[in-house]
Amino acid sequence: MRFKGGTYMGDILQESKDNAFTNKEVLDNVSLNRAFLARQFLLANVIRNLVPLVQVSPRGIWGKGGEAIHTSGEVWLKCSLAQDSSLKDMLISYLAAFGPATVKDIQVWSGLTRLSVEIEKLRPNLCTFLNKEGKELFDLPASPRPDKSTPSPPRFIAEFDNILLSHFDRTRIITKENQARVFNKNGLIQATILIDGFVQGIWKIIRKSDITTLNIQLFQTISNENRTALLLEGNNLLDFITPYNFKHEIQFVSMG
Repeated sequence: MRFKGGTYMGDILQESKDNAFTNKEVLDNVSLNRAFLARQFLLANVIRNLVPLVQVSPRGIWGKGGEAIHTSGEVWLKCSLAQDSSLKDMLISYLAAFGPATVKDIQVWSGLTRLSVEIEKLRPNLCTFLNKEGKELFDLPASPRPDKSTPSPPRFIAEFDNILLSHFDRTRIITKENQARVFNKNGLIQATILIDGFVQGIWKIIRKSDITTLNIQLFQTISNENRTALLLEGNNLLDFITPYNFKHEIQFVSMG
């Protein structure tokens, strides 16, 4: 890609990495912007979008907030990153995590188009299915595919979890009605609750003084059995995230 004035994207990326990061340096977004103002454009955006970055502490510590702090993947891993990325490996990795899936699902997740040709190359090594709408699904032969009668216990899913974002047809896990309750107009995605494998509510942690509260907001009534299992899972979550010697509680909140 070439910018006005004859500057090429590759040159910008190399200069950005060479100047922004050393073996001992990490930068927040403001520092990145200041580092390149002399070039008259905010190369921090170039780095954030095109250079593999790692968020490092203190931003990455559980329960802490603040400005995101970055370093490059090379500095963090202490080695160069592979330059010969494989589309085949990416497709197989996607199916290992999110299959069975349609070609459209893979395209939505990856941002790439025209993947039908690449999937056709892999077809001899994949297994296929048809969903209720007659669309073809692809998966890896060795991937687990539990029987539909297999119990799916309640689970608390974090904000922006890929399980909600990795398919074109999201109704496989969340109804269209509930999507409006979970996906915010500002691009925020709330933490969700899975009941029987489907999104049936949202949750939020509230910390006040010496008590941590897990707020649960269900979209519909659930069975007593699922409610008991949800409370057990909620207490496990609170035991994990609550600081030592802090009290914790679970509250069910009605839909606003």
